[in-house]
Amino acid sequence: MAVKLTKKQLAVLNFLEDFTEENGYSPSYREIVSGLGLSSVSAVAEHIENLVQKGVLQKVPGAARSLEVLDYKHEETVNLFKAKMADVSDEEKIILEKAAEILNLDLE
Repeated sequence: MAVKLTKKQLAVLNFLEDFTEENGYSPSYREIVSGLGLSSVSAVAEHIENLVQKGVLQKVPGAARSLEVLDYKHEETVNLFKAKMADVSDEEKIILEKAAEILNLDLE
């Protein structure tokens, strides 16, 4: 099961990654508003909360500039699962599929 992101959510994630890489810390909500031309800080807060709920972003409650983009593509892990699943018994395949589901990996 792949993580489904809207265009705006993906834009927020990309902005967070780029800003953090350039500055060494994550942007404030106001910097995200300015950088992406969004309508308000509350719109950013809603996007951030949705991204946290989807498991692609984490933040430290009560801490400023604590947003961290998590590896939501899992490419290396997906490739390892696919390689292992090609050469296992049916019982082991079921276990690997359940593990992939728990990890929210898209094996399709």
